[in-house]
Amino acid sequence: MLSVDLNCDLGEGMPHDADLMPLISSANIACGGHAGDDDSMRRTVELALKYNVVIGAHPSYPDKENFGRKDLIDISIRAADLAEILLSQVNKLENICAEFGASLHHIKPHGALYNRAAWDGLVSSHICVSLLAINPKLFLYGLSGSKMKVAAESVNIKFISEVFADRTYQDDGSLTPRQEANSLIENDEQALQQSLQMIKEGYVTSLSGKKVAIEAQTICLHGDGSHALSFANGIRTRLLNEGIGIKAPELASTKT
Repeated sequence: MLSVDLNCDLGEGMPHDADLMPLISSANIACGGHAGDDDSMRRTVELALKYNVVIGAHPSYPDKENFGRKDLIDISIRAADLAEILLSQVNKLENICAEFGASLHHIKPHGALYNRAAWDGLVSSHICVSLLAINPKLFLYGLSGSKMKVAAESVNIKFISEVFADRTYQDDGSLTPRQEANSLIENDEQALQQSLQMIKEGYVTSLSGKKVAIEAQTICLHGDGSHALSFANGIRTRLLNEGIGIKAPELASTKT
């Protein structure tokens, strides 16, 4: 049976985490860079365990002021500093997981770091260095067709190609920058149709109308989005009605 992972960025101080968790298969938990603290991480880990949702770390540039959505490379940090910065964040979440007898499943960079890594191979490589230092068997979630996939595969990290239900795309397969018009999808039916198209047909229609080839192994919903809950409900219901399972990628073992 065709199946897809449905992931959501959580633990960011938004009001719908508890409602979203039963609808998804993977949770990307903010671990202090752009949002979150020890208490929010513990609450979100508990929710994930309650609903049998796999746990991913969602590290970012250390920039709560801008919610991690401002590129800081060569402004306040160097690319060479990234591995240490990300290790610090992910290790906090990993330690909290251990308190509950849980373990990490994947790492997914957040915001401007994610977008930078999509085109910057050096940044992607530093992200992979941090993942390898934590556990080389973890998955790396990243933008379909991006430099992250190349970097991950070069060091035998399992890469999961991610697509977005609530974001529009450019002709090159990149996400429309948030500061530009029409970057966000605000309509439930549009988000649903884009998701189905990506899963079933293997392409996304860009803002200009171009069909862009894409691999949809996991679909992201932003927990801070104004339509997050209605999108998640609608997409989950439609996928199941179409005979498409909702399932996280299977991690063979987290033991090194």
